[in-house]
Amino acid sequence: MSEAEPAAGVPEARRAAMSQGAGPSRPAFYAARSGGWRDWWTMLHPPYTAWHLSYVVIGATLAPHPDAVRLVGTLLAFFLGVGIAAHALDELHGRPLRTSIPSPVLVTASVLSLGGAVALGALGVVRVGASIVPFIVLGPLLVVAYNAELFGGVVHTDVGFALSWGAFPVLVAYVAQAQAVSAAAVLAAVFAFALSLAQRALSTPARRLRRAVTSVHGTLVMDDGTETGLDRRVLLLPLERALRTLSWAVVAIAAAMAIARLG
Repeated sequence: MSEAEPAAGVPEARRAAMSQGAGPSRPAFYAARSGGWRDWWTMLHPPYTAWHLSYVVIGATLAPHPDAVRLVGTLLAFFLGVGIAAHALDELHGRPLRTSIPSPVLVTASVLSLGGAVALGALGVVRVGASIVPFIVLGPLLVVAYNAELFGGVVHTDVGFALSWGAFPVLVAYVAQAQAVSAAAVLAAVFAFALSLAQRALSTPARRLRRAVTSVHGTLVMDDGTETGLDRRVLLLPLERALRTLSWAVVAIAAAMAIARLG
């Protein structure tokens, strides 16, 4: 949604705040103007998709003998399952990114992408063996349960997010390479879990400020008596700067590990 074109269904108070320039109107810092292919860019959550695909690379390159073909297949499966299917379901559930992608198109994209991810997993069984089967079954369940907020939203929590999009990709990628779980893979999964929790600690208040808060009033008073006004932009700046930096940092370390092990 562009800053000049509030989406239908946005409360009047929020529309008024947007029109008066009372803070960022985009639903996310990476959101493009509304319409056409830009809605798909926004829906894919590019920084976060790259961030969580990096966990796949990290898990795979920790294996004793990483194979590039298996890594590419695992990356493609997670891109389809997380990058497209999960995010399409999330957008379908309440339109948090305010895209104009028709609901039937979102459903079709989710079904086809999730089916493609499962198909790639099935092909992987031929190369990897039965050790990957439990992950092929669990993956789609996590996508649907988390993003559709099934079972009363029990999976749609900070811990559920960290397990599903942090620890899970690391373990799947490692098993796809090594056919087993190791201590190194578990520790890497703990790292991804913890970093994903930190991501949520930053992204949850940032989303609230962008999507739900219409105005902020406050003043910071320093010990020397100087005062600084507070508004949404001031509160968002450190949160989103940290998210941007972390997304590129995780991608960079994953690329370094891939080059070191496969280059």
